[in-house]
Amino acid sequence: MTPSFDAEQFWVEQAWTVQDRFLEMHSHWLTVIGEHLQDHRGNVLEYWRIEKADSVIVLPIQNEQILFPSPSYRPGVGSVTLDLPGGRVPVGTSPEQAAIAILQRELGIDAASIDRLIALNSIGWAVNSSFSNQKLYGFVAHLHSATEPAKELISAAYSITPSGIHQLLSVINCLQCRTVLLEWIFRLSYLRL
Repeated sequence: MTPSFDAEQFWVEQAWTVQDRFLEMHSHWLTVIGEHLQDHRGNVLEYWRIEKADSVIVLPIQNEQILFPSPSYRPGVGSVTLDLPGGRVPVGTSPEQAAIAILQRELGIDAASIDRLIALNSIGWAVNSSFSNQKLYGFVAHLHSATEPAKELISAAYSITPSGIHQLLSVINCLQCRTVLLEWIFRLSYLRL
């Protein structure tokens, strides 16, 4: 018999404590925090991290096609990338509200044009490392077939056939976009949702 993992007990045994926060710097985009933490072995370590507002990525589907807004320049990568519509969740806004606003901003699609908005996760996936901290909410937006997105805002459309998905996976580089796409593929393949 395989022993079970007691996550709660493990967390208690491995918990670290904050000794002091020596820096907290806020901007519109993020908060930079510097802290001294004591690990579960008694070692005091210096950690730096960034906290950002949670993100939303939307997979818009219309007439068996995944729609993409214009590629955007990524300063950290130093190139233009093809990404699914996405953005931050403003304070006081639900992820669902943010998803609808993102579709309006990036593809010119209003709430009435959305047939179904399906959340791929309800509590957000942790996009977390020792340096960065946020949650990612994924949505699939099935658009009414007669909806006319703003043509000048649509840069690409990929078929939801196996060959179209394979082609899309060869060009999409954003890890968060890939996560939402792969979760949707997984659900189609195995959960039939």
